[in-house]
Amino acid sequence: MNWALIVLIVVPLIAVAISAVDGWRLARMATAVAGVVSFGLAIAIAISVEHGRTLHAAAGWLRVDSLGAVFLLATGLLYAAAGIVSIGYLQSDEHSADFSRFARRYFALLNMFGWTMLVVPLAADFGTLWVAVELTTIISALLVAIDRTDAALEASWKYVLIASSGLGIALLSIIILYASGTHALGDAYIPRFVRLIAHARGLSSDAVRLSFVLSVVGFGTKVGFVPMHTWLPDAHSEAPAPVSAMLSGSLLSAAFYAILRFYQVAVAAGERGFAEHVLIVFGVISLVAASLFVLRQRNYKRLLAYSSIEHMGVIALGVGFGAPLAVAGALLHVITHASAKGLAFFGAGSLLRGYDTKEIEEVTGAGTAMPWSGPMFLAAAIALCGLPLSGVFRSEFQIVSGGFAEPQYVGVTLLIVFVNLAFFGILWHAGRMVLTPASGRAAKGEYSPWIVAGMLGCLFVVVALGVHLPGDLSTLLHSAGHRLAFPAQ
Repeated sequence: MNWALIVLIVVPLIAVAISAVDGWRLARMATAVAGVVSFGLAIAIAISVEHGRTLHAAAGWLRVDSLGAVFLLATGLLYAAAGIVSIGYLQSDEHSADFSRFARRYFALLNMFGWTMLVVPLAADFGTLWVAVELTTIISALLVAIDRTDAALEASWKYVLIASSGLGIALLSIIILYASGTHALGDAYIPRFVRLIAHARGLSSDAVRLSFVLSVVGFGTKVGFVPMHTWLPDAHSEAPAPVSAMLSGSLLSAAFYAILRFYQVAVAAGERGFAEHVLIVFGVISLVAASLFVLRQRNYKRLLAYSSIEHMGVIALGVGFGAPLAVAGALLHVITHASAKGLAFFGAGSLLRGYDTKEIEEVTGAGTAMPWSGPMFLAAAIALCGLPLSGVFRSEFQIVSGGFAEPQYVGVTLLIVFVNLAFFGILWHAGRMVLTPASGRAAKGEYSPWIVAGMLGCLFVVVALGVHLPGDLSTLLHSAGHRLAFPAQ
């Protein structure tokens, strides 16, 4: 299966080349096919590594284990769904002026964005990992600004400034870790994950702690941890809906994956308690702030953006609790959140096309005016709230159960209180949009069957993971959790 790693990074690049030549007719199909193939390869790779095996390619520069495979699945799912939804999202503009150039730019960047996020969990060392995360910033910033409105350009500029500053701090964390490793590994070496983990006991404890904190602050800027989150609501709100879905469900978790690699080194160095406390602090702050912001939102895309910050806080708490059940729940939450947030943002994009507004107050009667998108948008809100029969419920239940088992009573109590606070805010806003009687501005039917198809795919994953957790996925999550708990083995 080592060949699958090479194919996985080649397929999106082929789609980029096709999109650059043909901006619409071939590009839309190439993008959808590349996304579906990438998702299929991600599943095949995940099955190959579920029992603890590690795949290598490109002379060791590409590497994936069970931990990386979890994040490959989330990215592959949203890349495939976004490629399908993008066909419907753009098709009404087909006859507008300069559409061909716009479509060429959009699909080329979308495929490049998918490629950069697939590379992140395939990186074998901290240097390549940092470069891959930096590339996601550059490409996604161009996608945020692709509509060229004043608000989109401002959001993109803000995103670049804040994210680049954060990644500068992340680079410093790598430099400190690298310098600490010179005593055991020599003055010049490649900072492979496995080598640093194997020699973690020989690293300076102070250097490991400082490096981990800087990694959480630096990469946490991309994750959306409070208070480094200020770029996120603007970028998610102004980007095209398929891009917003990939930003929320894949980009944020890809940055969190980078933090987990530093977490492995910290655990191997004997600093597990310190690393867990840092994650709990940032998780609680992000969860509390996002839950409060959810209550007062008037823009439904910004509402979903703050929900993303909340869920990143939940994942951080799951890992910070340290119990195997909680860690497995946090890793499962990466996938369940990706599917639910994809469903939500695709629904938001359909509502935006149908109602031509992002304001919650101006969207009414969506359940009847858009009989597919409206109810599925409400279903996404219900899933994000963690109600039963959704995958998010399963993953959050595991995190809470693991927190009680540790025990982490204060953290679990805060988690329950503020997740429920966000629950009331999200469900209140979504319910008003979908269930209230239609006003004179109601949409006239579904916008595109392509968008509906992408939403149905995400909805299937959301419900399927809530009803039954496949044995292969359960094994993968257990293996990935074991790698976090015992990285030196």
